[in-house]
Amino acid sequence: QVQLVESGGGLVQAGGSLRLSCAVSGSIFSINAMAWYRQAPGKQRELVASITTSSSTNYEDSVKGRFTISRDNAKNTVYLQMSSLKPEDTAVYYCYCNARARSYSPFNVYWGQGTQVTVSS
Repeated sequence: QVQLVESGGGLVQAGGSLRLSCAVSGSIFSINAMAWYRQAPGKQRELVASITTSSSTNYEDSVKGRFTISRDNAKNTVYLQMSSLKPEDTAVYYCYCNARARSYSPFNVYWGQGTQVTVSS
């Protein structure tokens, strides 16, 4: 069984910073892409940032230059450093990974439980 455990969310004032972490545990042979998504009240879940096994990254336009995604493959952990936070960044942030349990298994998608990030003005 694969588990994604997120941490680091909370309440911060506009202009502040937070660092989210997501550790993948359980029966894992390899992890392909990892990413952070977010969902604000009344809105669809959207991709915030993604990172490949070779650390190639992709960002949603509104967070470019403010957020940085990184990963530690030895620890099966992905991070999201968020700076210059704005009230519109308020959302539940979800960790995502594409992984397989065995060398011969298909890749599956896994999600974390979500962590709340609230940015006050």
